[in-house]
Amino acid sequence: MEPKRVAVFSSKPYDKHFLDQANDGQGMQLEYFENRLRKSTMRLAEGYDAVSCFVNDIVDRTVLEHLVSNGIRMIALRCAGFNNVDLEAAKALGVQVARVPGYSPESVAEHTVAMILSLNRRLTKAYNRVKEHNFDLDGLLGFNLQKSTVGIIGTGKIGLATMRALSGFGCRLLCHDPYPSDEAAKLGEYCDLDKIYRESDVISLHCPLTDESYHLINEASIAKMKQGVMLINTSRGALVNAQHALDGMKQGKIGYLGLDVYELEGDIFFRDLSGKVLHDDVFALLLSYPNVLVTGHQGYFTREALTEIGQTTIDNLAAHFEGRVTGNEL
Repeated sequence: MEPKRVAVFSSKPYDKHFLDQANDGQGMQLEYFENRLRKSTMRLAEGYDAVSCFVNDIVDRTVLEHLVSNGIRMIALRCAGFNNVDLEAAKALGVQVARVPGYSPESVAEHTVAMILSLNRRLTKAYNRVKEHNFDLDGLLGFNLQKSTVGIIGTGKIGLATMRALSGFGCRLLCHDPYPSDEAAKLGEYCDLDKIYRESDVISLHCPLTDESYHLINEASIAKMKQGVMLINTSRGALVNAQHALDGMKQGKIGYLGLDVYELEGDIFFRDLSGKVLHDDVFALLLSYPNVLVTGHQGYFTREALTEIGQTTIDNLAAHFEGRVTGNEL
């Protein structure tokens, strides 16, 4: 039997390394494209048996119809989120979509804590000063996380892992999720969003992007927050209205902003744009603020997470071709 051919979109050298490692013994023929899958690139998938996509690929009805017309009925996502896929259209067209639901919650949780500590203790500013032999502490004042109130919005695997990590600092934890967790309830207090906005010194987002959570952080919710609040988003970019966050920064309502994701990251993240002008004025202005820390969707990026992503993606593909289910299907 001919090996199954899989077109891997949005791929980088590290994707190839971990996917090839997981594919050893499976015999699938993986071919890698740096291109993102979308309408303008969908023809690259012709001649393949399945495609594998990442967070910024746009798998809408047009793309799905083209894939089906070429005999492709399997999309293996290399991520937990699936807001970039038209699932209704996929179901109607008979396309199976599988994801990686829990590659390493701790990787994102630890990145979240790293952002909190870096912003609080102004580590990037301190690092740059010391490189210039400036050892003055003025302007580097932080606050103790111990006894600070941290609001966790979303208590799934990543939110829960973040709560576990922050509990070690002695934080008071508030949390919100439409589907409460017994384990999270042992670590913190479930409450409504208004209480989180009103009482939290730090707010960290760990929820999926849905119609209900789209622009959850907006002018109205920011107005309810403490003056100088720290806001962290390592979940999905469109949870935060970037213009409203920028306005909140200007007003001093948001004192610290940490973003590992951004609503319009599709044409920015996972690329080297050194020396090029950013055409997103809001994002460029946010980058200029000293109390803003941006990382390029790096939260998941650990050896352990990439190993799990590679293995689960290959398992999902193999299950599809063998007529099995893994429980990762959407």
